[in-house]
Amino acid sequence: MADPRSNDSLIAALSAELVPVRRLLPPWLRTVGWLALVATFAVLLFAHYGDEPMLRRWAGAPDLAWAALGAAVTAITAAWAGFALAVPGRSRAWAWLPLPPALLWIGASGLGCLRTWLAPGTSIATVHQSADCLVFIIAFSIPLSALLVWLLRRACPLRPLLAALLVGLASAAASACLLEICHAYDAAVTDLLTHALAVGIVVAANVAMGGRLLSRR
Repeated sequence: MADPRSNDSLIAALSAELVPVRRLLPPWLRTVGWLALVATFAVLLFAHYGDEPMLRRWAGAPDLAWAALGAAVTAITAAWAGFALAVPGRSRAWAWLPLPPALLWIGASGLGCLRTWLAPGTSIATVHQSADCLVFIIAFSIPLSALLVWLLRRACPLRPLLAALLVGLASAAASACLLEICHAYDAAVTDLLTHALAVGIVVAANVAMGGRLLSRR
């Protein structure tokens, strides 16, 4: 028969090394925290470029405004879904949350290719200028993805690859929305394909790297 005093000593020794776990904030509140970084970037871009060129383009081509709205809501819902899925017991159905705004983003962006008229005061981007858009989206996605991955690692998501995919989608969508502040060109096939390539690169990189960082194996 085991000595009760030995058991008590063992329990006391083990419990002495326990560290209290701080309760995570609700998913919506952590989403707001991440959006604070997005808002900081937006403020800096508006301070440099102003809002007049963007509003002029939107007035001449409302589909561009709808695409920006879709990208913004996609970023918010994708980040929220990622934080929600990091909570044990949450349904995988949360991953579908960004789908409706993503369809609006894609549909409104594609509509620009069907128009035969251009927004007043804008021009179609060349291949070189479209490449600058690719660099912009990827560059801004790096800090946004890094912050999301860091926040999600604290929650230890049970579906790391799915969480990483949502991280990439949220970061790429937010970066595409920020691009609207300084994007001086109307929607054209070359431009839209470049944006799609940038989003695909960001999402793929997050799945490849973020999935490993979020895995606790």
